[in-house]
Amino acid sequence: MWVFGYGSLMWNPGFDHDEALVATLPDYHRSFCMRSIHHRGTEEHPGLVLALDELDGAHCQGLAFRARRGTHDQTMADLRERELVSSAYLEKRLMIDLSDGRQVEAVTYVIDPDHVQYCQIELAEQAQIISAAVGGRGPNTEYLYNTSNHLTELGIEDEDLSWLSQQVRALTTS
Repeated sequence: MWVFGYGSLMWNPGFDHDEALVATLPDYHRSFCMRSIHHRGTEEHPGLVLALDELDGAHCQGLAFRARRGTHDQTMADLRERELVSSAYLEKRLMIDLSDGRQVEAVTYVIDPDHVQYCQIELAEQAQIISAAVGGRGPNTEYLYNTSNHLTELGIEDEDLSWLSQQVRALTTS
């Protein structure tokens, strides 16, 4: 079983795996389009977390993890507890392209565009929100920085996350 990570799953998968490879998911893009009311914000002061928004012709690079044999049920239970906490994500099995040339089906969590937590906010406003939000798993800034840094380490360029990281650092150090 493969799992596609594009945000915190890349740096904190939370399950045992035998393989991790850079992968590309076609027709989706990564963005801060989900209000976080649990992990990186609260209902009173929502933060923002990354989600995959469907868009023809787009692509998202991330990490694909092959779950350790014999751990399917536990891995799925752990992923569902983590990712489906507010039902804003839809669990899908989508085809991804691995960096070694293979194409595999992967469990992938994408945003439900009809969910109340779905949002489309300009980058400048995203920076303002991320710089101040804190939730049950810590500051929203930590989520942004960890994801952006991990993408850089993997050689994956995400211009929006790079810009947001710079802006949020400027907002939190001034």
